[in-house]
Amino acid sequence: MSDHNHDHDEHNRHDPPGGKKHVHKAPAHAHEHRPHHDFRNQNRSRLWTVLLMTLAFMAVEVVTGLYTGSLALLADAGHMLSDGAGLAMALIAVWFAAKPANQAKSYGYYRTEILVSLANAVMLIGISIFVLYNAFGRLMAPPVVLSGPMVWVSILGLLTNLVAVKILHSSADHSLNMRGAYLEVLNDMIGSAGVLVAALIITFTGWYWVDAVVSGLIGLLIIPRTWMLLKECINILMEGTPGRIDLRALKAELKAVPGVVGVHDLHVWTITSGMDSLSAHVQIDDSVAPTVVLESVHKMLREKFEIHHSTVQTELVDCKQGCQCD
Repeated sequence: MSDHNHDHDEHNRHDPPGGKKHVHKAPAHAHEHRPHHDFRNQNRSRLWTVLLMTLAFMAVEVVTGLYTGSLALLADAGHMLSDGAGLAMALIAVWFAAKPANQAKSYGYYRTEILVSLANAVMLIGISIFVLYNAFGRLMAPPVVLSGPMVWVSILGLLTNLVAVKILHSSADHSLNMRGAYLEVLNDMIGSAGVLVAALIITFTGWYWVDAVVSGLIGLLIIPRTWMLLKECINILMEGTPGRIDLRALKAELKAVPGVVGVHDLHVWTITSGMDSLSAHVQIDDSVAPTVVLESVHKMLREKFEIHHSTVQTELVDCKQGCQCD
């Protein structure tokens, strides 16, 4: 006997022969995890606002960086490009979350977010290498940098990021997707602060090499986050176990469910960020009802591991096909 549990199933009605209706209801918890329509629209509106602000200021930084000769400004523009890409991906996730699955795409289009993230990671690695290469060259022979415009643009950058942080702050506690966007903008404030410090030092000391140092630091700042993003994308595309899931602990919890005597063929993978799936075979004591065990298993998965999409097959203890159980 197998059972498929998905918290996002709709209510289905079937009319069996004889005209008597049976109503099959989704589990009571189903709608607790579905984002409200209004909340999703608010998130979309906030993300669009912050994305447009980010792209507009990025354009200002590129123009000013080319005019002043500041690599730090150009590096921060690359940093803001990464934030813009992150915000765009958050928007994609919001849009695709509302797009229904179909027969050709039974899981919907959630993996689009992962593919875009992978392309973003590759692009950011290229930007980091470019910035670090040019920073090293400038450190050897620092060019003249116009610090005056740098000061004003960096101040404008800090103000822009403060407004963006305020816009996204209220949504960060309710959505992992929005929290990621919030952290993107918060992280960019470090870059703007770094540019401001470099501009002030150059203004008062004339140390042009500081611009190269700060740009190199911004380039280095991009790499850890990009590397983590790249690893996560590859792990998802390789159907790897989500980093937040301890498979040994999960198996132990499954075996602790009353009536379960063994577990095998246990798999956990990520469809897209925030959406994990599980499949498993569980051996049960033939003295307990399979439906009772399945309900307990799904409840445990939801409450302890936040897995809301699971397919579990039950088997008797005397497995006829020689399966190996742990």
